Amino acid sequence: MHTIEHWIDGKAVPGSAAGRIPVHDPATAGVVAEAIDGTSEDVDQAVAAARAAAPGWAEVSLSRRASHFFRLKQLLDEHADDLAELISTEHGKTREDALGEVARGTDIVEFACGIANLLKGEISEQVSTGVDSWSVRQPLGVVAGITPFNFPVMVPMWMAPLAIACGNTFVLKPSEKDPSPSLLLAELFDRAGFPPGVFNVVHGGPTVVNALLDHPDIEAISFVGSTPIARHVYERGTAAGKRVQALGGAKNHAVVLPDADLEQTTSALTGAVYGSAGQRCMAISAVVAVGDVGDDLVARLRTQAEQIRVGPATDPESEMGPVISDATIERIDAAITDATERGATLALDGRAAPIASGDGWFVGPTILDHVTPEMDAYTTEIFGPLLVVLRAASLDEALEVIAANPYGNGAALFTSSGAAARGFQRRVQAGMVGINVPIPVPLAFYSFGGWKSSLFGDTHIHGPEAIHFYTRGKVITTRWLDDNVATASFSFPTTR
Repeated sequence: MHTIEHWIDGKAVPGSAAGRIPVHDPATAGVVAEAIDGTSEDVDQAVAAARAAAPGWAEVSLSRRASHFFRLKQLLDEHADDLAELISTEHGKTREDALGEVARGTDIVEFACGIANLLKGEISEQVSTGVDSWSVRQPLGVVAGITPFNFPVMVPMWMAPLAIACGNTFVLKPSEKDPSPSLLLAELFDRAGFPPGVFNVVHGGPTVVNALLDHPDIEAISFVGSTPIARHVYERGTAAGKRVQALGGAKNHAVVLPDADLEQTTSALTGAVYGSAGQRCMAISAVVAVGDVGDDLVARLRTQAEQIRVGPATDPESEMGPVISDATIERIDAAITDATERGATLALDGRAAPIASGDGWFVGPTILDHVTPEMDAYTTEIFGPLLVVLRAASLDEALEVIAANPYGNGAALFTSSGAAARGFQRRVQAGMVGINVPIPVPLAFYSFGGWKSSLFGDTHIHGPEAIHFYTRGKVITTRWLDDNVATASFSFPTTR
């Protein structure tokens, strides 16, 4: 049994706590490690290290910063299998799924390699006689990230590389459910040449979260997780005077029109619903079948879902792994009970699905049909392999269903009609939209974020909006005087 320590000021440290948090392998339900349960003192130590490193790092040239990120990308490629193995062990993802996560995180590092271009300002000559103005963006100082269990590599990489590339130093609080990948990331940052204190990791639970939110030396907080916690992070962080971007939960919809290619649609939806056991913030968890397409679509989805091989990541033929805890299984149980008692049809019961091997927290693909918007299976973010299918008479009705939902992360439309697609993408109440694409996760050079209760704050994560979030603007106006002596003017300056 090994202990997962903090990473502060360029080295692993045990911290001040005697407490430990058990880390489980969801495929066996067994404890595979223990993480330090951090304290506010540990947060103080990490922030002090980051604060000490911040002035020096902010003065590092853009080209030198970029060179560190080129090296970091190389190391991430070299250690992709190591990171994927840690993800699979503590999260339960299949190997291919874990490797995909590492690749998407590495994409952000590659984007950060272009920081010199991303931080260019603007200049205007002769805004008034002999006067020039220009703008620059400068780092904030110490910033922090609080990340979820479902992407223990990708989501930290959505935050830290761009924050650090902008000249900030960073403190990461990873999920206590799968903390090991963050420690390997810290080691790779160190090997890439980043100075001690630039990237720090503090493990723990609510005590560490609140200490980060309250700390006077932290200028900004990035968060990804459930909506109730996102709201807490946003309210407490902004009350402490910080910038906050807090990405919350989701109920991502896929609308299927009668003219959709059902073979391609079914395959796309099956992967989007059940990949990573439905534990993705962009997983499709609600399908709205329009017109008479519903029965055929559900039959096809059930047939494909029944063929998914469920098992641990150690089985190379596994296509879907376990859920993160028995609490997820309890949520699925409760949602099925509530929905069927209210008239929904259990089209596929994953609780009875055969498991290839493993004694952990497994539940197979599940489908609830004829779900209505008031049912718990629809209103709750289940975050597991449970698909709910609603019926709508028209595209307009489907759009009304989506608009009434409190979440607005992502939405997709499957159709052969360009006119329907254009109308959908303009009217749908969601931050990320796919047309015949079930998981419209933007690439690194666009920003990721939802609407409504899926995002608290004004700024989306990674991409161009992250550059603005992790920097503050400054406008400089200059005039170089000649030998003439100017007289004092007491009127407001104008350009005339």
